[in-house]
Amino acid sequence: MTSVCPSLISPDVTTQSQVSNSPLKLGIMASGNGSNFEAVAQAIENGQLNAQIQVLIYNNPDAYVAVRALKWKIKAVFINHRHYKQREELDKQIVQTLHSYDVEWVIMAGWMRLVTQVLIDAFPQKIINIHPSLLPSFKGVRAVEQAIKAGVKITGCTVHLVSLEMDSGRILMQAAVPVLAEDNPDTLHARIQAQEHRILPCAIALAASGGCGECGECGRCGR
Repeated sequence: MTSVCPSLISPDVTTQSQVSNSPLKLGIMASGNGSNFEAVAQAIENGQLNAQIQVLIYNNPDAYVAVRALKWKIKAVFINHRHYKQREELDKQIVQTLHSYDVEWVIMAGWMRLVTQVLIDAFPQKIINIHPSLLPSFKGVRAVEQAIKAGVKITGCTVHLVSLEMDSGRILMQAAVPVLAEDNPDTLHARIQAQEHRILPCAIALAASGGCGECGECGRCGR
């Protein structure tokens, strides 16, 4: 399988290689609209990503991502974070759910909750997040607004492995997006999302293959 992602900035992966040609078993976590969830589902449908989505976990009752999951006939499980006093309790329930669906890789596609060591320990080096900035710049919420306020000329998006520190962990792929003079948060975010949809499936394949990313063909350069 080849996933070519041009215009990447500093892709770098040091994860375990995929040991067979079996589809990756993904669990996706999302809190809102779910466009990145759909991008992954579409990449699988198109044969660009050798994977299957075992389950979607969402934490907001009105999240549109649940509607997208229904369209794709993917099991969606609602876990309301408001019902848990401690983040660790929430993550224990998430881990139990992911394990019950035989998930191998966890994809945080717009998951708006900080994770704890409970989740990280359950899936070591196998949790992937996408963030709408060129990390390490503009961590946290409202990253697009942060970029505009800072007056930068280039921002973008980052796919990275998840660590305990917010929006940290080894960077897998990045894509740059110019900030135009007439941009507002909505217009800039729309262009960033287009790049998110492009690089997220590729980064998943790259991470699972153990490729370095330097050749742009996930795991095929033999390095």
